[in-house]
Amino acid sequence: MAKVLPAPRRKATKPPPDGRPIAAAEFKATCLTLMDRVRERGVEYVVTKHGRPVAKLVPYDAGAARAVFGSRKGTVLGYDRPFEPVDAEWTIDRA
Repeated sequence: MAKVLPAPRRKATKPPPDGRPIAAAEFKATCLTLMDRVRERGVEYVVTKHGRPVAKLVPYDAGAARAVFGSRKGTVLGYDRPFEPVDAEWTIDRA
């Protein structure tokens, strides 16, 4: 009867220093730890694949997230007579 060997144990991967570029494979192994660092310390990481940047992990800015609906409110001028012919001034000012 053949002996069954135990599965090899993976070494715990230590996350990289703050702010340095990180390879995609290393990011995959330490993703949750990196996300905690980004949230707690505000550091940013650039994820690379074959040495080329492909993604950036940055802190979430709740103030930057805006609602799509209503974000342009007050920026569009109204036209009082939408079904009447357009004035000649409109074609002159249009340039």
